[in-house]
Amino acid sequence: LCANPNLSGNVSCKKKRNFVIPVVASVAGISILLLSVAALCWGIKRKRQPGAVTGANPIIAPVEATKRQFTYSEILQITNNLKRILGKGGFGTVYHGCIDKTQVAVKMLSPSSVQGLQQFHAERVHHINLTSLVGYCNDENQIGLVYEYMENGNLQAYLSDSTPVVLTWEGRLQIATDAARGFEYLHYCCSPPMIHRDVKSTNILLNEYFQAKLSDFGLSRNFPVEDGTHILTGVAGTPGYLAPEYNMSNRLNEKSDVYSFGVVLLEIIAGRPAFINTHERIHISKWVGLLLPKGDIYSIVDPRLERRFNVSSVWKAVELAMACVSKNPINRPSMSQVLVELKECLATELARTKQSGNHTEKGNSIEMMSQNSIAMLRPSVR
Repeated sequence: LCANPNLSGNVSCKKKRNFVIPVVASVAGISILLLSVAALCWGIKRKRQPGAVTGANPIIAPVEATKRQFTYSEILQITNNLKRILGKGGFGTVYHGCIDKTQVAVKMLSPSSVQGLQQFHAERVHHINLTSLVGYCNDENQIGLVYEYMENGNLQAYLSDSTPVVLTWEGRLQIATDAARGFEYLHYCCSPPMIHRDVKSTNILLNEYFQAKLSDFGLSRNFPVEDGTHILTGVAGTPGYLAPEYNMSNRLNEKSDVYSFGVVLLEIIAGRPAFINTHERIHISKWVGLLLPKGDIYSIVDPRLERRFNVSSVWKAVELAMACVSKNPINRPSMSQVLVELKECLATELARTKQSGNHTEKGNSIEMMSQNSIAMLRPSVR
């Protein structure tokens, strides 16, 4: 009808034509827009999938947006064909490497290890007192993490009698405070909160300034905030550091980390390992508990400190450590409380060192190792 201009319906036909054409054009435009958006989303999704390039596990996806991805051949170049081993563990092996003259630590995870995959997922956290992730490798069956290099190794090495270097009381408190700050971040600032599950002195690393950073999140678990107070999981961790309730019932919450940190704090104070071999093998918490009633703090503190510390500061630290290793989790402080009390211990000791002027004592030189006042005692040159 609209083709005949002589018919009386010509006016209405023009109106219909004027109405239909814009509608068709609008529908076509919207369809093209939707198709374009769908194609764009599909392309982004393919680009983000590790399997599209490497065929590896998608659990690594959370770190891809901000961290550099390395091929396995690049990892071999970085580590000089995996030449220098820094350490080994259940997750795999850590190698020394260099990227553009910057030292790094490359942690190659066991492909068959479920723990390894959990570790990859856990490395999304970022804090000054957590080891920094530089990049990752997700090349076929080769899975690894590239970290900043921690020049001074782990804390345990400096608590051993075999080391010629002795950390001052101030230095020990600074390291403990750094570590506590890292754990507080995991417990209260991550979403969802995280439990480390493998707190021990070898997992507290020290950079060139002796600033402490937590490492090895291979056993980390997220814990509920609203749905419950604990989670159930298979027993994992290191003997001597495991909380009693976790060892017996597999019940895990942030107080499990607090217990383990209490053991580390006792190691820092006494300069002894988690298990002490005297006439019998005894746990450090029991050993300290037997000495406390005597009231002789010097029998507990590392004798290599040669009594150069504020006694009140040490007593407060010992009491805090023993509270952390309470058998009942309810009696343990939170990591936030631990951090507050450690800061008080440190402030008390700093007041003593300031008053003494940090001068040379008994033939030993005191060297300030960092901007954070990490002090170390080194034997005098003979």
